[in-house]
Amino acid sequence: MTIGIPRAFLYWKSPGYWETFFESLGCQVVLSPASDKNIIESGVSLADPETCFANKIYWGHVKWLEGKCDRIFVPRLRTNDSGQEYCPKFFALPDLAGIIVKTPLLTAVFDSRKEAFIGTLARLGKAVGASKKEVVAAKLKCDDKHSEIEKKNRASFWRKMDSDKLKILLISHPYNLFDEYCNLQIEKKLNQLGGEVIYLNEMASIGAGGEFVLPKMPELHWEFGQEMLNAVPSALARYHFDAGIEISSFQCGCDAVIKGYVEDAFRARKIHFLYLIIDEQTGEAGYQTRLEAFCDTVMARG
Repeated sequence: MTIGIPRAFLYWKSPGYWETFFESLGCQVVLSPASDKNIIESGVSLADPETCFANKIYWGHVKWLEGKCDRIFVPRLRTNDSGQEYCPKFFALPDLAGIIVKTPLLTAVFDSRKEAFIGTLARLGKAVGASKKEVVAAKLKCDDKHSEIEKKNRASFWRKMDSDKLKILLISHPYNLFDEYCNLQIEKKLNQLGGEVIYLNEMASIGAGGEFVLPKMPELHWEFGQEMLNAVPSALARYHFDAGIEISSFQCGCDAVIKGYVEDAFRARKIHFLYLIIDEQTGEAGYQTRLEAFCDTVMARG
């Protein structure tokens, strides 16, 4: 069986995880390509105009996979292991995907309130003809893959922190941070302007350490939003950053709520902060100009 995996949304939470899982169960995997103009235009044409940009990108990747695999993997994400909910846009992905493409879907409901993660994996495995034992073995391989990524993140973090360049903490949901077409290659642009980009997710791999007085943050029920609110104050308390940039998809309801708290955390420590909103209309020239002006300001004020 050939399983198609959209390179968007959930994929960027843990790149390589689902390819490893399905390949370990004997499936072939077709991964949609990196986002490009055609995929974006396809997604925009399919999506509701009021949905966020990241969601529009996802539909372009799903559509690209149509007819190229036996089943497209589109899970329904409800809650994580901590009981926090994913964005409501994740709830309806299988329903909408079933309307958009004719290729059958491979799906399961990930809801920790009702079933443990391994149990949901077992049901996915059963759908592709795998036993519970094979699923457990596949999960171990996935965990090893995740550990490898964490190790690389730690090495990348310490290398960047040793740099003499401006240290810029880049904040967003992973599907905005790591889709280079979506964020207009912001890391490359900042590197060319003398910046060293440290991704917020790299902080998670460093682990806790030390006691710090952190600003009080609200408790959210959104998984991705709470991750950001937990990580940002801790990162700013423990390490030196010259600036921070938050990237948000246009019409992201979660970001509209937490943006003020993230900015306040930077302002409280007198660290330069820039908030960028991206969508299918974002022009590269204007984007570049804002980054240049921001980096000039950071360097001028020290």
